[in-house]
Parts: sequence; structure tokens; C-alpha cells
Amino acid sequence: MDKRQQRKRSRTVDDNLEVGSIEWQIINMSQQEEDLVYRMHKLVGDRWELIAGRIPGRRPEEIERFWIMRHAEGLGDKRINER
Repeated sequence: MDKRQQRKRSRTVDDNLEVGSIEWQIINMSQQEEDLVYRMHKLVGDRWELIAGRIPGRRPEEIERFWIMRHAEGLGDKRINER
């Protein structure tokens, strides 16, 4: 296995680690950011890197986490109750 394949393999192993519950805190976004996320998702789908590139200061992981928390069953109800 050459060095490129080893690096690629090690990255995919690290990317598959589960996120701890501390990192799954509610993502607070302004109304403009939320609107942009919804509009961009409608256009490009779940290409979080592309969407995050349009929102200064946001990482793809934050955008994806926001989307999952808004659209996962049970999590949306929890967020509404917290407000």
C-alpha cells in the first residue's frame, strides 16, 4: 500500500468516529443563516462544505448538525420544548 492510500485510509477511520453528546449541543443560527441553509440545501442537497462556504464563520459539521437536529424525529420536539 503506498503512502497516499495509507493516509486516505487513516482519514476515513477517523471520520467514522461517533460524535460525543457534548458536541451535539443546539446550534443557534440567525434567521438569515437558517434561511440560507434551507435555500442552499434545496439547490445543492447535503453538500455541507458548499453551504458552509456561503456562511462566514460556520463549519460544514455545524451546518450538518443543525440540519440533522432540525429534521431528525424526536430532536425537533426537544428543541421546541427548550425555547
